[in-house]
Amino acid sequence: MTKLNEREIISLFVTRFKANNYNNNNNNNKPVIRLGEDDISVVPVKIRRKNNSNVNLIFKSDMLVESTDVPPGMKLWQIARKSIVSCVSDLSAKGIKPAYVSLISIGIPKQYSKHEILDLVRGFQIASKEYGVEIVGGDTNESNELIIDCSMVGFFDEDTDNKIPRRSGARPGDFIVVSGEFGYSSSGLKILISNANAQEKFRKNAILSVVRPKPQQKFGIFLAKYFSSSIDSSDGLAMSLYELARQSKVNFFVNNIPSAKGIKQFAEDNHLDVNELIFYGGEEYEIVATVPSKNMKKAESIARKGGLKLYVIGKVKKGDGKVFAIEENNTKKYSLLNNRGYLHFS
Repeated sequence: MTKLNEREIISLFVTRFKANNYNNNNNNNKPVIRLGEDDISVVPVKIRRKNNSNVNLIFKSDMLVESTDVPPGMKLWQIARKSIVSCVSDLSAKGIKPAYVSLISIGIPKQYSKHEILDLVRGFQIASKEYGVEIVGGDTNESNELIIDCSMVGFFDEDTDNKIPRRSGARPGDFIVVSGEFGYSSSGLKILISNANAQEKFRKNAILSVVRPKPQQKFGIFLAKYFSSSIDSSDGLAMSLYELARQSKVNFFVNNIPSAKGIKQFAEDNHLDVNELIFYGGEEYEIVATVPSKNMKKAESIARKGGLKLYVIGKVKKGDGKVFAIEENNTKKYSLLNNRGYLHFS
């Protein structure tokens, strides 16, 4: 029996559903739902306005399972908050502004007390206020472990907003940009799971990145209109870069990764590979994007005015979906990155 990983399973569903949409749609064989290998699904809806404009409904869902998605020491309110953060991060990477509307379905273990359930509620309330999420309903059931499924809807007006950046839009000559530093979350997981040694400040930042992640909502809302492609980095930096390069049919050359402050010392103290922590850890909610050269100055100006960090980490060149990173201590030689990160079922 062939075992599939998470992306292979998603691809199987998407391929079958896409074919079904084409077969059952009468509007020039164009599907209503734009299914594809991306973070979101888009449904165009005709709204009767003075200008007869189109509004897109933007759908995103994410499931959190305690045994695979929750590290030791994470509090219930933090778990509930994270289940919403995951969806917000993907919407933010595409520049979808709040307010968002959400349904929350929860599988709750039978032994949970009223206090524990109220702690979950508090986490949902905190995330709702932080990121402009209106929770309008959902479902509950009994389960052997905590399971939270968050389904979220955003709104995108094609006449007032620019096009949504997909994963397939990167072109040769584009700059590769990210919204923050990498390596904290993978280090935090090492600390929480394996009790890895860490200096106090680094330890605090690394653990916070795991138990209270911060999606880059403002970064996406301000800058997505200048992106040619984008993705959030929750599956790991290397895999995120590969997804954009593969779907855009180009090569990425990375020469400047903003790494977490103190990560080299952390890696040395624990006999770990620093590149492993930076490129392959996952559970980070930064935005990875490409920006055409004609948009770069404007994007940098907007970032400065908004108090945002915008890191340029490389360039896009002609190719066939590969990602190369410059070798340490060698400013001219690039090595091929492995296409891996965090995947369920792998």
